[in-house]
Amino acid sequence: MNRRNFLSRTVAGAGAALAVAQPWAETWSAPATPTGKPFQLNYAPHDGMFKNHGGADFVDQIRFMADQGFKAIEDNGMLGRPVSEQERIGKTLSQLGMTMGVFVVDGGDNWKISLTTGKQDFKDTFVKTCKACVDVAKRVNAKWMTVVPGYFEHHLPLDVQTANVIDALRRGAEIFEPHGLTMVLEPLSDNPDLFLRHSYQTYMICKAVKSPSCKILYDCYHMQRNEGNIIANIDLCWDEIAYFQIGDNPGRNEPGTGEMNYKNIFKHIHTKGYSGVMGMEHGNAGAGKEGELALIQAYREADSFSR
Repeated sequence: MNRRNFLSRTVAGAGAALAVAQPWAETWSAPATPTGKPFQLNYAPHDGMFKNHGGADFVDQIRFMADQGFKAIEDNGMLGRPVSEQERIGKTLSQLGMTMGVFVVDGGDNWKISLTTGKQDFKDTFVKTCKACVDVAKRVNAKWMTVVPGYFEHHLPLDVQTANVIDALRRGAEIFEPHGLTMVLEPLSDNPDLFLRHSYQTYMICKAVKSPSCKILYDCYHMQRNEGNIIANIDLCWDEIAYFQIGDNPGRNEPGTGEMNYKNIFKHIHTKGYSGVMGMEHGNAGAGKEGELALIQAYREADSFSR
């Protein structure tokens, strides 16, 4: 799964077909009772995860998600979507009473710009993108935006790189704070050259930025690969964690397809009182409608811990 690709929706058809389809889209409202009961935690699927049931249109997928009991979505590429599509998604989420999870601050390949360098043009690009994110967040009622500081700058001492990242993030926090928005820093395992790799490293940076608008995105898949000890490290970093993402390892698919005991992880997070979004940042182990139904069942099983 390419986490930074997004679907570009094209509209075709004319005449009677358009006349019939458009009024339905505008007047549709959520069913009184979803087909699937609500989950104990607030799991958030993404575009394409239920395309075999919902179709290519992300809004139709969102409606299917709601009908299955999901109450949130996330969309990494939201910043790159047309304004009209952002507004349509925001309206749908409002109608369904659903929460918008993260989108990525860059919306494309700008995450490769390394804040570690301290270069002014990189910081200026980051600040400009943060300002653009405020408008997007208002359209879709988002509260969290993912930030990846970029790559190691190997000719600079590690502490200098860390200071450069903190300085840039403070600039971002100044933009988001007045709007009640939060950038969530994501340590990753995709590439050993990425600067941000560990939960405790991210914890230290958030403490240094010292802003309610700079917190941790704890992706359990990446942290299993980079450091393990998931529950203990969640506890160590708890007061700076604002968002979780999910994916089993190996394979980066739904819970139950790898080595991680997600039932225990979910129970621990729930017991600690977390009520935020749990982003389903992974692929589907199975293909077609059967694979999508198996994914839903996997979440039912992992979510079946006792209260």
